Amino acid sequence: MISQSALAVCSWSLRPTSPANLIGQMAKTGLNRIQIALDPFHEAPELWAAFPDLAAKAGVTPVSGMFGTVGEDYTTLESIKLTGGVVPDQTWEQNLKNICHAAETAHHLGLKVVTFHAGFLPHEPSDANFKKLLGRMNRIADIFSAKNIELGLETGQETAETLKAFLILLNRKNVGVNFDPANMILYDKGDPIAALRQLGPWLKQCHIKDARRTLVPGTWGEEVVAGTGQVDWKAFFATTRELGFKGNFCIEREAGDQRVEDICMAHEFLKSYFY
Repeated sequence: MISQSALAVCSWSLRPTSPANLIGQMAKTGLNRIQIALDPFHEAPELWAAFPDLAAKAGVTPVSGMFGTVGEDYTTLESIKLTGGVVPDQTWEQNLKNICHAAETAHHLGLKVVTFHAGFLPHEPSDANFKKLLGRMNRIADIFSAKNIELGLETGQETAETLKAFLILLNRKNVGVNFDPANMILYDKGDPIAALRQLGPWLKQCHIKDARRTLVPGTWGEEVVAGTGQVDWKAFFATTRELGFKGNFCIEREAGDQRVEDICMAHEFLKSYFY
């Protein structure tokens, strides 16, 4: 069994309109640990300045952070490949400014882990984007390392083999993986459990999300409520135990219009593993 103290919920899954709205929705989920989206703190600083005090009063603990990148278009697999993460040159300077803000916010909140999508990693070191992305990732790693914060790269946009090879070449102790088993299915990038084993040495955090694989190659799979998709959760949690993983498991829901209800269903499903 895994301790309930390792379980959290992703703030952006609840699509909060304010810190008070977020805290109110958290109360309905029965969870009091959160992975907090960092971008709102620089997009609406006056509004989100209230979060730390409200969270403390409500007994809500931020356990990690997340930031997004400018211009991402998730309409199709091809559109996100072209626009995702820190790969595109046209958004890099703005992304760098936002990343610096995110690091400051994470430090202020006392976070030790922050996750994000780096973008599609080139398969071959000879690819022109490979050296560029290595350089940008080193710069981002420096920014967070200076604040004693670890980074977790989201999985799924490439195979586990490609991400592993990139991490070996990057060779930064504070950069690892935020493993999302559903993303491996949504992007159709291989078996989640096999990927988890390959990426185990770099594991910083896990997302609890579920999906069904596409029947049409080149298109998105379908995200579904945790416990109702194709992730083999028994094997997933058995593997995290074998790997000796002691980090957080954060429930994420990015589809549908019943987010609180879906997160509650996921929480109920997870009780057999966490209690």
